[in-house]
Amino acid sequence: MVAPAAVDAQLMAAAVLVPLVQREYGLQVLLTRRTAHLHHHPGQISFPGGRIEASDASPSEAALRETAEETGLQPDVIELIGELPEFDTSTGFRITPLVGAIKPPLTLAPDPFEVAEVFEVPLGFFLDRSNHQRHEIFWRGRMRQYWAMPWGDYYIWGATAGIIRNLVEVLEG
Repeated sequence: MVAPAAVDAQLMAAAVLVPLVQREYGLQVLLTRRTAHLHHHPGQISFPGGRIEASDASPSEAALRETAEETGLQPDVIELIGELPEFDTSTGFRITPLVGAIKPPLTLAPDPFEVAEVFEVPLGFFLDRSNHQRHEIFWRGRMRQYWAMPWGDYYIWGATAGIIRNLVEVLEG
């Protein structure tokens, strides 16, 4: 069992699902837009996931539980196919990203408190590195760098874009 306590002196253990939807026209990456009233990361684009709770036996169990809570996608329709490198955030989390394959049809029931929208982006968009933008910002007393991958009206950035970047690197070998 993974304790929800910090994984080191400063980082909280978390897990997300990187859902790949197998459409007839190609693989899609399923993402959520968080509701605007949330305290942490309001309105941002994210993968379903969250803190690893004491009741979670593993990061994969946490990611599947959170995915079900946030989107309504049940674990039995998700085939876990891999794990990406852990991703540390400047907001205090160490995220374990789990990659899962999902075959339609999808039954979604987003939690209206947490999730404003569930949408898909073609994996091919992310595989094209010309869509990856590197940015810098002075935050909390130092210069920080982050990735952004704007798609239509969606600004995908920060940890979500960083995890996508790791996915692309793994897929490219």
